[in-house]
Order: sequence, then C-alpha cells, then structure tokens
Amino acid sequence: MAKVKIKPIGDRVLVKHLDEDKEQIRGGIIIPDSAKEKPQEAEVIALGTGKKDENGKLSTFEVKVGDRVLISKYGGTEVKIDEVKYTLVREDDILGVLA
Repeated sequence: MAKVKIKPIGDRVLVKHLDEDKEQIRGGIIIPDSAKEKPQEAEVIALGTGKKDENGKLSTFEVKVGDRVLISKYGGTEVKIDEVKYTLVREDDILGVLA
C-alpha cells in the first residue's frame, strides 16, 4: 500500500470504500455514478491525532489502521488523492468493526 499524503486531525479517520470499483447494474441498466449508493464498508487507512475529553486528555481510537469498518451512509467528506477516492469521517460515524 502506498503512503497516503493526508494525515487526519482530531477524531477523524481516513477510510477507503471497499467494492467501490464494481459497476452497479440493475435489470440490465447501468446505474450512473450520481445515482449509486455510497458503499458503507470501508478500510481504515489513517487515524487522526485523537479526541480530547473535557479535561484535555486524548482518548484512544477504538479502530486501527487496516480494520474493515461500517460507516454511516451519509457521514464524512469525500476527498480524491492521486486519483483514489477516500472519505474523512469522524470516529462517531463508524458504526462497527467487521470481524
């Protein structure tokens, strides 16, 4: 895996959607990109610096780089780095880790 040129800050996590390259076809009709649902399964690529609690202490992330996670359908901000699409999400937008 190539080194990513972005380092999330705070409680943000950089993820890459899985199964993104599969073309969706329903009933013989190709679904355009604008109408496709964003996949909810993603791989954690990078972690931010951590979230501070009310005492200023950094809390640790519950996920780690390489984890396969489910993320909120409408959460995060999409970014494109070297022609690869990633999403920056808050740790709160991660619904669970896939075993």
